[in-house]
Amino acid sequence: MPLPGRFSDPRAITLFGLLAVSTATGLALGLRARRDRADAPLERVWHPQESVPLTPAEEHAFGEVVSRLSPGSTGRPR
Repeated sequence: MPLPGRFSDPRAITLFGLLAVSTATGLALGLRARRDRADAPLERVWHPQESVPLTPAEEHAFGEVVSRLSPGSTGRPR
């Protein structure tokens, strides 16, 4: 049973078929990549301060910054 109008052209049917297959393939691969990435542990980033000992004043200053950036009781930064 042929489709009416401009959809009866085999090129239009092929175009829509290829579009449907490529969309389904892209979605499947995207979901698979997201799932695989979620299972993998996060890569640890090296920071130069890890190998340089901090002075007590630097440790205190760092603690002050971290305490300001950490979420407060309402979940917002202080």
